[in-house]
Amino acid sequence: MTPPKPGKKATTQKREKLFHPQSRKAEQLMRVQQRKSKLADLAKARVDKQKTQADIFSFFYHALPAEDVLSLETLHVIVRDVWLKRFDEDLEEEKKSRRKGRPKSTREQKLEELISQEAELYRTGMDVLDLTNPPNVELFRMWDQKEVAYIKQLRFIRISSEKPDCVVVSKAGKHPFLVRIIDRPVGPQDEQMDTDEAPLLMEPPSRFASTIVSMDGPA
Repeated sequence: MTPPKPGKKATTQKREKLFHPQSRKAEQLMRVQQRKSKLADLAKARVDKQKTQADIFSFFYHALPAEDVLSLETLHVIVRDVWLKRFDEDLEEEKKSRRKGRPKSTREQKLEELISQEAELYRTGMDVLDLTNPPNVELFRMWDQKEVAYIKQLRFIRISSEKPDCVVVSKAGKHPFLVRIIDRPVGPQDEQMDTDEAPLLMEPPSRFASTIVSMDGPA
């Protein structure tokens, strides 16, 4: 006896429902997609910002001596002679590659603008990690060189080229270890100004490894 032919299987996959491009449902779906895209962009920007900050703090992490802390004078030297000059070679290369009579490239203009902005920031007051404070340096040495939230708990000071001997505590630090310590008295040359946000420096060094090697060499 010939076995009966199997019947056609019922289609389980639903056909995608189409909406008129001008319909209310289509507009709703578009808004949902735009919101998802915006959230994704914000998340990426947040990750990029944290990576930039981590690179900046890593520079100062490697600028620390093997033991002890930095003097205020040495901190100024590192900022003035290393950090602020990290783009000088790039700018010089851009100038050399430009043919005579040609206008400045976009990159050359941006480098000049960035160097000028950072020099002005340092002149008027630049926030940096307090690498002159022993408890703060001890905590900084424990950093994993990744987590920016940890750095935001530390102490920051404001220094300037106009007043190299004057220090302003711009962020006292909220790490429990710092909170328990009775800080030195605040004098006229060491004012205190608490802020909630960790200071944002400028662009990270493009090749800070090479400059760090030169700092680690013999004085």
